[in-house]
Amino acid sequence: MSVAGQRTPQRGRGGYGRRGGPALDTAWRTVTPAPAVMLYGPEEYFASRAAARLRELFRSVHPEVDRVQINAATYTVGELTLQASPSLFGSAKIIEVENVASMSEDFLTDALAYLKAPEPDIMLILNHSGGNRGKKLIDLVRSQFTLVNCKALKTDREKGEFLASEFSAARRPITGGALALLTAAASDTAELAAACQQLLADIPGEITEESVNLYYGGRTEVTAFRVSDAAISGNAPEALRLLRHALATGTEPIPMLGALAMRIRNIARVHHVRMSANELAREVGMAPWQVEQAQRDGRRFTGAQLAHIVQLLADADAQLKGESLDAVYAVERAVLAIALPARD
Repeated sequence: MSVAGQRTPQRGRGGYGRRGGPALDTAWRTVTPAPAVMLYGPEEYFASRAAARLRELFRSVHPEVDRVQINAATYTVGELTLQASPSLFGSAKIIEVENVASMSEDFLTDALAYLKAPEPDIMLILNHSGGNRGKKLIDLVRSQFTLVNCKALKTDREKGEFLASEFSAARRPITGGALALLTAAASDTAELAAACQQLLADIPGEITEESVNLYYGGRTEVTAFRVSDAAISGNAPEALRLLRHALATGTEPIPMLGALAMRIRNIARVHHVRMSANELAREVGMAPWQVEQAQRDGRRFTGAQLAHIVQLLADADAQLKGESLDAVYAVERAVLAIALPARD
């Protein structure tokens, strides 16, 4: 299954929250200029993308635009008023304010006053990394102007949705397996975006698992995903081969165990639950594609087998944390238990 243009795959939609809405707010991708725009949240990559888009769109209307920067943390009284005052030549202006989360009281007072009657040819971009500092200003911008959430990607479903949106925006297809591998390749948003751009630039046509492995197959997270994939599919020789090769070349066993535990937890959460993927996704807080994957994976296991595997993973975790002289054996045992589950 693949993404082609705007057609996002079920497996690659990213995620849905408990109320069924998207896990990821992508307003940073579509924001348009306004008298005041607040980029709110800790994810600098989203804030920088939004700011770049705002500058480009504003300049398309105002080619002769000035750009000034203000530091809200070291702000002095009247600085915003001075910068926002109409110039003799009437040129448009972008005023970008950094460190709004650490704003001085003087900045808060002046910003609230300015936004009662903002200048028509000025765009004020407020960079706020999160928190409640300046709540009156946050609420004012949210209610009367534009507030863009720039939340950090914390879960695999949010990462998956971000990646799917990047390929969808580029109108390029990507297989579900490739999307899952790429989700495992990095945790930093900027790094994930760079991985997308590299694949889009270097790989023609559909992005496949082979494409991702070509560039990122040596990474610990991707190797761990491949080990867990082989084990859960029942391919014990391949799972052990990948595991032993990774450990022999310096990969730590803990990420391997983490990848296995994550897959098994997902399977256990949906095992023998009779709901559609979308309904179950809303119930357990997973993405629909993750639910479908877990349901497919779970067909090999009974409830008793899953309980046994969960216990083995817990034992392996304890052994990796110092209770055993042979932690590698503990991981191999867990891999074999998943690939070759004991009969009930």
